[in-house]
Amino acid sequence: MAKKNIDWENLGFGYIKTDKRYVSNYTNGAWDEGALIDDDMITMSECACVLQYSQTIFEGLKAYTTEKGQIVIFRPDLNGDRLASSAKRMEMPVFPVDRFVDSIIETVKANADYVPPYGTGATLYVRPYMFGINPVIGVKPADDFQYRVFTTPVGPYFKGGVKPLTIKVSDFDRAAPHGTGNIKAGLNYAMSLHAIVTAHNEGFAENMYLDAATRSKVEETGGANFLFVTKDNKVVTPKSDSILPSITRRSLMYVAKEYLGLEVEEREVHFDEVKDFAECGLCGTAAVISPVGKIVDHGNEICFPSGMEKMGPVTQKLYDTLTGIQMGRLEAPEGWIKVVE
Repeated sequence: MAKKNIDWENLGFGYIKTDKRYVSNYTNGAWDEGALIDDDMITMSECACVLQYSQTIFEGLKAYTTEKGQIVIFRPDLNGDRLASSAKRMEMPVFPVDRFVDSIIETVKANADYVPPYGTGATLYVRPYMFGINPVIGVKPADDFQYRVFTTPVGPYFKGGVKPLTIKVSDFDRAAPHGTGNIKAGLNYAMSLHAIVTAHNEGFAENMYLDAATRSKVEETGGANFLFVTKDNKVVTPKSDSILPSITRRSLMYVAKEYLGLEVEEREVHFDEVKDFAECGLCGTAAVISPVGKIVDHGNEICFPSGMEKMGPVTQKLYDTLTGIQMGRLEAPEGWIKVVE
């Protein structure tokens, strides 16, 4: 089968309907067998729990074409684990991790013609999600749920590519202590919409959220974790119970230590020490790493020594190494790459 006639090099980060999606329903206390379907539309009650009380969770991962022409998926088991954690916190049934991985492989395989060719810079984004579908008017969890997976070919998350970003310290809070900041629930992203629109209107690419309790420690952005590099090349990421445990961040920290021989540290990062770092980046599935050149805190600018023209040297090595693993240019740690046969 031939690849679709798509301008791969000029793809944005948006939705393009592909041929197949996976659906499994949870009723009477059990998941059905699930199936690939053609129809991309969802029919539900006007009183569905997801519409009334936002009982929905999701994941995001990518499929790539490697240098050897294979289609691969990066660490899908970890996404399955994280979806299970999100489900438990949101009073939803766990979709078994082995079935999760199988559903991702099935959906990618069924849409193989949409996986961008190697070297184009584009990838196939995979979106698994689950939501409460039966009518609920009193505030309580749903009884019936639907799990779905769709795919869409995408270009870079940030249109400027790897050019360093300017971000702002947000006046809004992303997540409360003991809240849901550490799971991938739709409600976390809904509350960030006004903040990101505000940031964009003010000319910034993203927000830096501080902890809600003290507003003195770095948390994350609306869609990515922070990664800092000290002047002596130590890689540091913020630690907090209200930060989403990023699979990309976890992978980058492993790469930093095991591939590049760098010292790594996950700890609380106080905002007043950010000015002392040499490099800063945002990491996540969508962007891998996007360098940050400047942070603006109510008119006060923090400019990183790495500058506004390109990634800092350590950030660049991390990016090149992880994307090299994902694209098959470098040998991957055992279990990191799932080949779609």
